This record gives sequence, structure tokens and C-alpha cells, in this order.
Amino acid sequence: MLLVVESGSTKADWMLVNKKQTVLTTMGFNPYFHSKEDILHELNGNYDLNLIKNLVTELYFYGAGCSIPELNAIVKSALSAYFTKATIKVNHDLAACAYACYNGVPEIACILGTGSNSCYFDGKIIKEAVPALGHILGDEGSGSYFGKRILSDFLYKRLPTEMEEELEDLGLNKEVIVEKVYRQANANVYIASFMPILIRHKNLDYCQSVIKEGIQKFIDTHVKCYDNYNEIEVNFVGSMACLLQDELFEICKKEKIEIGQIIRKPLHNLVEYHLKKINIQSNGVEQKS
Repeated sequence: MLLVVESGSTKADWMLVNKKQTVLTTMGFNPYFHSKEDILHELNGNYDLNLIKNLVTELYFYGAGCSIPELNAIVKSALSAYFTKATIKVNHDLAACAYACYNGVPEIACILGTGSNSCYFDGKIIKEAVPALGHILGDEGSGSYFGKRILSDFLYKRLPTEMEEELEDLGLNKEVIVEKVYRQANANVYIASFMPILIRHKNLDYCQSVIKEGIQKFIDTHVKCYDNYNEIEVNFVGSMACLLQDELFEICKKEKIEIGQIIRKPLHNLVEYHLKKINIQSNGVEQKS
């Protein structure tokens, strides 16, 4: 039984592949913020996963923050303690993005969700031109990026009245925000949780200015860093890419960038990639990736 997991910092989608495909959802597991114990606590408390944990024989986990062996080991250790009969592989969510978007030709694959990142994928090798710096130093164009802008402009009293009143109705003030951002865990998820306010008011001049500025920064930093960005298709996965696709298309058209696909949730495409890979290998042909 095959289990494929695509995890962001906010949420993780799990697809169990047996005679049919079943999708489950948990919180996201990011080894920058979650320990082995945190992950096991969530897994052990999930009724649906408890029913199938001893049936899983092969598990592929792709997660935000799973970018180096030391971090991957945190997630793999927790998964191995829970799925005791499974062969487990842990990889970066950027690899999931590349595999899910790949259609047989070289691509630039981009994540625009809670965080942001990009890579070049030619079907064999994934290459990053610049690093992802996370919600404090980077994540241009992401939910975290826009959430941070909304919170700071709220405290600086720069928001349009409609947005300011909405945040006030939530009971927000400087003390609450500082506590959540600087003293509590999962600050990036908290910050990104304010992104829906931007979407609800996206037709306001303020929001359009903030959105286009953020997307432009993402394109300048994470797409134009590849010399051939005007020659190959650029694909996107993630909630922000879908919710802001009008602005994304507008800016990419201006930059003469060809958008291939925009996928909100890459899990189904990722499973198809693995099933195709398994089929190729079962027929005696090895596929490298």
C-alpha cells in the first residue's frame, strides 16, 4: 500500500493508494518548527491514520523545511516510529512541486503558498538558483509575506478602513500580535492566516498595490534568477498562486514569462508521477529523479 504526503507549513494532504485513492488531512509538519514528538502526537491522535498505519508499505513524504538531511531525519524518525512496516523517503516540498508540474519538458517550478520558493527541473535533476529564506528574510509573494505586510500596516495605521475594522473585530492590538509573532510557535502560519483578508478586499487600490508588489518581488527573485526564464514554461503550485492568478498572469505577461500550469494542490499530480515511476520500474526501466 502506497502513501504519498504533500505537506506545507499549514496543512498536509495524504493520499493512500490501494484499490482506490483516499485523501486524508492533518496539520503540516515542518522540522524547523516541529519535533519528532510533535509529529508523533499528531499522528497518534488521527483516527483515520491509526486504521491504516500497519498496512502502509511505501511512504513518500514531501514537506516544507525538509531541505537538508538533518531536518529530514526529524520527520523520517517520527514517521518510521509510526509506520513501522513502511519504507519511508522524505524530500523537500520543492521536489513535490517539480514532480507535480512536470510534463516532459524542462520547467521552472514555483511554490506560492504559506511560503515561496522555486527550482529548475529538467526531468532528472532539480536545481535551485537562490535559496528560500523563510518568513523572516524571504517568502516573497507568499501568504506569510502578505500577512506580515497586513499586520505591520495595521499597527502603523496604514490599512484601508474596511480592513482595519475587520482586524479590530478580531481583537487584535500590538500586544496580541507581538505575543503570537515573537513568543509563540508557528509564527509563520499565524502570519499567513491573515492572507484571506487581503483576498476578500483584493479590489481595493491598497490591496492591488500590495499584491502586485509582492508578486513582482517573487518573479524578480525566484524566476528571473534563471537565465532561461523567458525560454521555458514556468509552473506554479499553492494557494496564493491560485487566488492571485489574475495578477500573476498580468505580471508574467509583462515580463514575457510563459505560465504553464497553476495547481492549487499538487497531491494528485504527485501521486500520478509516482505511479508512473513505479510502472516504469516494474517494466525494467529505471527512471532517475
